[in-house]
Amino acid sequence: MARQLMTVEQILAILRDTPDRLGGLTGDLTEARLHAAPEPGEWSVTEIAAHLRSCADVWGQAIEMIAVTDRPTIRAISPTTWIDRTDYRELAFASSLQAFSRQRDRLLALLGDLPDQGWSRSATVLGGGRPLELTVHSYANRLARHERTHWRQVAKTVRALVD
Repeated sequence: MARQLMTVEQILAILRDTPDRLGGLTGDLTEARLHAAPEPGEWSVTEIAAHLRSCADVWGQAIEMIAVTDRPTIRAISPTTWIDRTDYRELAFASSLQAFSRQRDRLLALLGDLPDQGWSRSATVLGGGRPLELTVHSYANRLARHERTHWRQVAKTVRALVD
């Protein structure tokens, strides 16, 4: 069963909060610690941030395309595949967070200016099975839920690194 969509206000609050939360949770850690995995096979804080940037790239681009184009057809790109085309995992955490924050500001400006009916704009999304009809709202909901999950992961990782 599909999850119920969060309200626009809930989505915007989470998307607005993510960069500050990441900065707040990690402010006291050295670059070496930010790149350290707490346990073998677990992600470092920098890897989590890289993953969040990759998802924001892919899903944010889809949101923008749907918002500004009448009923586009989008070929889905996996954030996991996309990240391999970037250097996000190797970047210093502070510069990566800064880039993520700038990207987020642009997305929030777009979404903040979107009229209520703009959240219902849709696209046909191809790749990985049958075509899907997704909306600005469904993509933004996915992004917000996903980021909220990673807030807990970052907090847990930071605790493991400082204990």
